[in-house]
Amino acid sequence: MTEKKYSLVTANETLLIEREVQRLLTAFVHKIDDGKFGEAAELFLHGEYEVEGSKFVGRDAVESFLNGLVQPHHDGVRRTWHSITNIAVEIDPLGDSASSVSYYTVHQQLEGHPFELVRAGRWHDTFELFSGDWRFKSRVSELRMSGLAGLPSV
Repeated sequence: MTEKKYSLVTANETLLIEREVQRLLTAFVHKIDDGKFGEAAELFLHGEYEVEGSKFVGRDAVESFLNGLVQPHHDGVRRTWHSITNIAVEIDPLGDSASSVSYYTVHQQLEGHPFELVRAGRWHDTFELFSGDWRFKSRVSELRMSGLAGLPSV
């Protein structure tokens, strides 16, 4: 029998918090795939993003990292597609912070090449409630599989 965890967070509040965390996670991948790196980085205005031992703190550092990572193409269309799955959210008993682990996959299709896997891994995220809104506090990107050598994970 598992130990009962006591929380000040109601069942309805739990669902709302989980939904807010999922909204942040999916907002990030949509903004990346739409090439809106400034908007994606804005989600880390008060947070940090760690990738393969390098840490990017705050919006400007995250935006610089993203701009240096994703290559624009001559027609302006991004050739990558991010998916996020297996989202597991844990909520602090006080309801003012949360964490999640999720899987990400990145695919791409370049002209004249097949649709291919670029990267797959896990994101370990923490979130905080600030003035009634949820925001990223930290992200650690853990690369698990790579279809292309030499590229960092996102």
